[in-house]
Amino acid sequence: MTMTTQRSTFKAVALRTVLGVASAAAVIAPMAYSTVAQAAPASTQVATKNLNKLLSNTKSMSANFSQTTKAGGKTTKFSGSMAVARPNQFRWESKSPAEQLIVANGNTLWIYDKDLAQATKQSVSNQVGDTPALLLSGDPKQIERNFNISQPDAGKNYYVLTPKSSNAAFKNLSISFNGGKPVMMVLNDNIGQTTSIRFSGIEMNKKISASKFSFTPPAGTDVIEQ
Repeated sequence: MTMTTQRSTFKAVALRTVLGVASAAAVIAPMAYSTVAQAAPASTQVATKNLNKLLSNTKSMSANFSQTTKAGGKTTKFSGSMAVARPNQFRWESKSPAEQLIVANGNTLWIYDKDLAQATKQSVSNQVGDTPALLLSGDPKQIERNFNISQPDAGKNYYVLTPKSSNAAFKNLSISFNGGKPVMMVLNDNIGQTTSIRFSGIEMNKKISASKFSFTPPAGTDVIEQ
């Protein structure tokens, strides 16, 4: 895969993640399927309460990530760092194989490609239903309004969120917690791509500088407004 293709793939996946075209499906591992299938699920009310408690305890989060996207028999991998903070602030930075940065502050989304010296500026909805990647920095009550929430195994902190809107561009989103920390998301979009994201080096509820969620294009950058 060429570097140009890798950049395009990262941008496409990141946009789907941030803008809600991507979603997480209940796809973790073959063994997990059998475990979930035999487990007793929590009721919708209990699942919603449990997830809301976990999300309410997440005021901010920073971590490293490894991302694997599979589509049409091809696999693409990215790695980098991320940060989220309430209300609706988000940073996603790919360091390998290409350097790209995505910053959202709840109103504006920037996508910056350092090598191409190009930045794209877009307007972003504050609705969590439209921005599932901002799940951890959003309002749990708003999430409840936009998603149906299930907990396939009442004994495990693994949740599947399905959008209530029939116009949503994604199917569902799953997220796993360990020790109160989000450790994995699996995303499955409507064009046949499956994206697995694993978090490491997680730091919870520490102050994150506001500068992390702002972006000013460097001099000479080609800015595209959409």
